[in-house]
Amino acid sequence: MMQDGTFDSLGHHGETTTGRGDAYARDCPTRQLLDRIGDKWSVLILLLLGDRELRFGQLKQRIGGISQKMLSQTLRALERDGLVTRHAIATVPVSVSYRVTPLGSDLLVALQLMIDWAETRMPEVVEAQSRYDARIASH
Repeated sequence: MMQDGTFDSLGHHGETTTGRGDAYARDCPTRQLLDRIGDKWSVLILLLLGDRELRFGQLKQRIGGISQKMLSQTLRALERDGLVTRHAIATVPVSVSYRVTPLGSDLLVALQLMIDWAETRMPEVVEAQSRYDARIASH
C-alpha cells in the first residue's frame, strides 16, 4: 500500500516521461521529483557538487549534520534522477567521487537563487517569526 503522495516510480499513473507534468495533480510524478529537489540534503549536495567533483568523505565533512546513511541514500537518489554521476576508481580501498550532470547543472541555477534568497532574507524571516510568536503568546 502506498502512502498519499508517494509513487512506485516515475512514469506511472498515466504520465509519460516525455510530456510535461502537472505538479498540482494529486497523482503527478513531478511531486516525487519536487520532494527530492526540495530536500535540504539534496540542495546542499547539489550546490557543493556544482563547484567541483567531490569524494564521498569530502561531502560528508562539508555538510554538517548529515549522517553517512543519509548521504549515501541522497546521492543514490540524485544519481537515479540523473542529477549526479558517480565515479569509482579502482584503488584499495575504492575511491568514489561524484559530480553534477548537465541536467543537475540546469537545476543549480534555480537552487542558487533560492539559497541566496534564504541567506539574505533570514533576518526578515526571524523578525516575522518573533512577531508571530509574540502574537500567539499573547492570546
